[in-house]
Amino acid sequence: MDRRKGVVVRFGSRNMEVVDSETGGRLVCTMPGRFRMQGIRPIVGDRVEYTLSGNGQGRIENILPRETELLRPRISNIEQILLVLSLKEPAVQNTVTDRFLVLAEFARLPVVIVVNKVDLLHGDEIEGFCEIYGEYYDICHVSSKEQINIDRLREILKGKVSVMAGMSGVGKSSLLNTLNPGLKLRVSEISRGLERGRHTTSYVELLQFEFGGLIADTPGFANLEMPEITPENLKSYFLEITHENEMCAFSDCNHIDEPGCYVKELVEAGSIHKSRYNSYLNMYNELKEREREKGGRKHG
Repeated sequence: MDRRKGVVVRFGSRNMEVVDSETGGRLVCTMPGRFRMQGIRPIVGDRVEYTLSGNGQGRIENILPRETELLRPRISNIEQILLVLSLKEPAVQNTVTDRFLVLAEFARLPVVIVVNKVDLLHGDEIEGFCEIYGEYYDICHVSSKEQINIDRLREILKGKVSVMAGMSGVGKSSLLNTLNPGLKLRVSEISRGLERGRHTTSYVELLQFEFGGLIADTPGFANLEMPEITPENLKSYFLEITHENEMCAFSDCNHIDEPGCYVKELVEAGSIHKSRYNSYLNMYNELKEREREKGGRKHG
């Protein structure tokens, strides 16, 4: 029997939904008992091979190797992260944005910063934000309400598997509905093919765009707790610091109070924005404190 390829987009308690890689069609698939006996279970985002059965359902035959894997949310083969934020209603603080960016860099995935609700902003507010982040990150200014740059965002998402992250209230759901009207209704209709017990299962879901591409309908990195990074490695997740790291007098400079620190000179000169450096300092101190607490527990 011919094997087809697809992507797992949603789980029930025993079945899963798969989007066919060629046709874009969705179908419910079962998983052979031998997989469960071997402790093998696909996750959302997995690329799979499946065969069609007589009743129109599919049967998972093979799980292809994962290229990437996020732990929170648990999802594989993500190609990019869209960090959605707003500068008004609500005003997302730069410290929050910086934490999201560290988490994204830790996941080693490309990031597009989507500034939503730009219809509420003045030009100098947008320029000020771009001065801080524009040199190292792709920024897309959009407005669901005024349909600003929605086509550009569709091009960014087209044909890719993405995760949307961001704080509550920044307009992620409105943005999804603007990008693909009726998206949620259509998904809920298809999902009736899954078992009725599915609501008891904790899962992530990939939504399918009509224009091509999949996106996780999850707040993404909802938990802003710092990952398992050592204080000394934090600088690797701030791109503007990494770029200048080798110019310091000492190769192991942490850019805190060491002599001959070129990064601190750039901060004073305004070449590295002070808000970014302050975020770095706060996170560094937070990681140092966590390290001390762990050491105290070991010796307690």
